[in-house]
Amino acid sequence: MASPNILWAVSIKSVFKVFSEAEHLKQWWGPRGWVLTVCDIDFREGGSWHYCMKCSDPNQGDFYGFESWGKGVYREIVEGEKIVYTDYFSDADGNESEGMPSTLITLTFEEFEGKTKIVNRAVYDSAESLKKVLDMGMEQGFTETWDRLAEHLQAVQ
Repeated sequence: MASPNILWAVSIKSVFKVFSEAEHLKQWWGPRGWVLTVCDIDFREGGSWHYCMKCSDPNQGDFYGFESWGKGVYREIVEGEKIVYTDYFSDADGNESEGMPSTLITLTFEEFEGKTKIVNRAVYDSAESLKKVLDMGMEQGFTETWDRLAEHLQAVQ
């Protein structure tokens, strides 16, 4: 699954920073109505990011109060250029959830016409894995996450 290219009138350094620091991730990561109640990040190759998204919006019905744990393991980090990590569903202890697909994420940061462009590439091990996350509403969730990122970048400028 590949997202459309995203452009922001913010420096690459600033955009890269909001992906690498917990204080920023807590402000924008996740779909609308969800908050990061846990955000432990060791931003280095071989390090990990363990987080919990919790639904804080009572209008989301059965999802209200639901927790979704995740863990990213960083494979490659090139300051201001690229972040590559494997994203897993996990439990509160950071153990990978069996039966849930993992995603190889590659984020590239480029300057384009005076703006920062992010290309987000998500690779799944099979069409079935991709279908599973799409059926869970992942596409809408990521669209809202990117919107929240844009709002956060605007707020910190």
